[in-house]
Formats: sequence, C-alpha cells, structure tokens
Amino acid sequence: MPKVAKELTAIEVKRLNANGPNFVGGVAGLILQISNDGKAKSWLLRTRVGSKRQHIGLGPYPQVTLAEARAAAKTHITNVKAGGNPLAEKRDARIKLIASQASSKTFKDCATAYMNAKSGEFTNDKHRKQWSSTLDMYAYPIIGHLLVADITKRDVLNVLEQQLKDKNGAVIGDLWRNKTATAERLLGRIKVVLDYAIVNEYRTTLNPAQWEGYLSTLLPSPKKIKPIKNLPAIPYAHVGEFMVKLRKNRSISARALEFLIYSGFRSGSVRLAQWADIDFSDKVWNIPADETKTKVEHRVPLSSQAIKFLIELQQFHAAEHIKSPYLFPNLKGKPLSDMALSEIMRGMLERKEITTKAVPHGFRSTFRTWLAEQTSYPDEIRKAANGHKVSDAIVKTYERTDFFDKRRQLMNDWSKFLDQPSALKASNVTPMRRRA
Repeated sequence: MPKVAKELTAIEVKRLNANGPNFVGGVAGLILQISNDGKAKSWLLRTRVGSKRQHIGLGPYPQVTLAEARAAAKTHITNVKAGGNPLAEKRDARIKLIASQASSKTFKDCATAYMNAKSGEFTNDKHRKQWSSTLDMYAYPIIGHLLVADITKRDVLNVLEQQLKDKNGAVIGDLWRNKTATAERLLGRIKVVLDYAIVNEYRTTLNPAQWEGYLSTLLPSPKKIKPIKNLPAIPYAHVGEFMVKLRKNRSISARALEFLIYSGFRSGSVRLAQWADIDFSDKVWNIPADETKTKVEHRVPLSSQAIKFLIELQQFHAAEHIKSPYLFPNLKGKPLSDMALSEIMRGMLERKEITTKAVPHGFRSTFRTWLAEQTSYPDEIRKAANGHKVSDAIVKTYERTDFFDKRRQLMNDWSKFLDQPSALKASNVTPMRRRA
C-alpha cells in the first residue's frame, strides 16, 4: 500500500494550488489532482488491485469535501482488501445505468433523435416536415408512447391498418388500402426509426417493420392494391406548342416555368436559383449542393436559347429596379413559393390553353421520354442530365465524369426541339410584368 502522507486539514487543502498530484494524508494514496494552475481539482485514490495499480476517481473538489473523499477512499480500500475491484464495479454500474436509460426510450424519443441526427441529410425543410407530419398524424397516436424495445409486429400493423374516417365520421377503410402511397412511406420511416433504435442498442430483437419476407406475408403488395400513378405531364410532341402559349404569360412565375423546361431540372432548384450561380461566359448554371436532391453540386449546361432567355430576364430586372439575388423573386424579393409554378399551369388549364391536367414536375418526365424516344444518348448521360446519381459502380469508379460536354450537346438538341411548335407561332407576346 502507498505510504500515508502528512494529514492535511481542510484549510490546508483549500490552499493547495500546485499542478499535479497532492497527497493529503489520512488515507494511503488519497490525492488531490490539480491542473490548469489550480482552476481544476479532483480527488483520486491511488491503490493496488491485485497486481495492477489503479487510479479511482472520487469526484471534483470542492463539490466533494476532504472528509467525504477520505470516507470514500476508506470504503474502496476495504472493498479491495475483500477482493473487490472498484473500477470494474463502477464500469458495470455505468453499463446497467445505460441499459436502464435505453430501456426507457419510446418510439417518439427515437424518431426525434433520428431526425435531429440526420437533419443535414433531409433534402429540404419540406422533406423534414413531411417526415414529422406523417409520424405525428399516423404513428405517434398508436406507438409514439411505446418503448422501442417492446414494439411488435402487431403494433406496426395497428398503425398501417388503422381505420380512416371521412368528414362525417364514417369509416372509409384502412390506411394501407386507402392511402397506400402514404402508408408505404410511413412504413419506411417506422423501419428507419427502429433500425436507429437497434443500432443504438435500445432494442435487441428483429425490426418488426421489415417488409420483405415479414410484413409482405401479411399485407397485400402496394403495387397490387393500386397502380402507381405517374405525375401528369405534357406529351413531348406538344411541348413546343405549350412553350408558345406559356410565353404569352409574361409573369415571373411563367418565366420560372420556362427556365425549368429549358433546363430539365427540378422546380425547387429553379425557384432558388441566383444570379451568382449563372456563368454567362461558359454558359453554365452551377447549382449548389444544398439545393439539389442528391446533395451533390450539379452543373447544368445552358443552350444559346437559355442564355438569351436569361439575358432578357436580367434586362427586365434592371428596368424594374429589382434588387433580389434570385432569378425569379416574388414581390418581396424572396424565392417564389412552391405553388407559384403550379398555379400557372392550373390557370392555363382553366383557360383551356392546355387540355392535360399536368404539373411542373411532369416536365422532367416529358424531357426523359423525349430523350428515350427521340435521341440515342446513353443512359448514364440521360441520368446525369436529370441530376440523378449514376448508380453503376464501374462508371463511378473508372469514368469519374459528369458527362458535361455530351450533356451540352444534349441540352442544345432539347432547346432546338422546344423551339419547333408543330402548328402555332409565337405572336401577340405581351411585355413581362412583375407578378409572383
């Protein structure tokens, strides 16, 4: 056992300020460890357990007084003499505490923790709100309060087969069969949350939200319940005529839709596009990573038609003294709302300028269909043009390219196609006006 040092009083201990171990006496091996020029002090017991020397922490000073430290040190020494191992016992107690805390985690606790941990990976705030809202509406009322360790297959089925009611309170059927797309997304989110619980050791048994070979044996396949409906789109054969009609509407929203069609890109990226993202000399639209669905920076080659369009838009901004950094701002200088482009198409449908109940995102389908049926560009170039990840491992490993030069030719071909309406001609175009 260590030699017993001179027994210091509480006043003498208070005056200690030398960095390093300070033996205070009273119990063999009791030390006041000081660091940071006296600003940090803590109690240690240096003793031998079996053949190894151990340093056992007894707490910070002055929260733990000299008398309390000596009492705790004597207890540990007595325990060691009886064959105990204080550090191992402390570790076991900590493990039990963690296990006890883990066993109290509810599904809602884990869902909240998961969303906070992965917040940077949500494509946008809307995506996060969708995650939260589906759980709030359908999952939390049934399993939100349940411990993740206790959730069973029946609990998950209770969520998916919960009864839906109309405005009058009449039952219209269950969630899985009547709102299949929503239920399928909900199941995926429940599974992810329970996977998170398993990885963090809050749960040790099988994930009851597993579909393949598990729930798939109990529920009808979503594909067999209701065929997947693609977003309605303007057929590519009529997109040129649509462009002629669209250009007669000179609002900012209509111009944003026109640029969306030229670029073949997503409406979210178009609405957030800034002048700083446009390289006029190289004819490139540089989309920052946080404004793409894949969270990867993307370059969109701009055709001569698209550049001419942007120059005219820039001139309009100057003439109207618009100071916004955005290409397509609303009246307050902020990005257009998510519904602004949809309202343009809804208005065209009401005026019978178009007969298809299409949506802005459908133009990506229009673009892809034209690529597949009217061009011979390889699949990886078509995917890159749409801003999709090229999934083929060989392409990603060996080619390491975004096919930019080939995509430029593709976008030029697309712009030429857009400028070839089959029957109508651009006429009676009114001046652009500021209207969100």
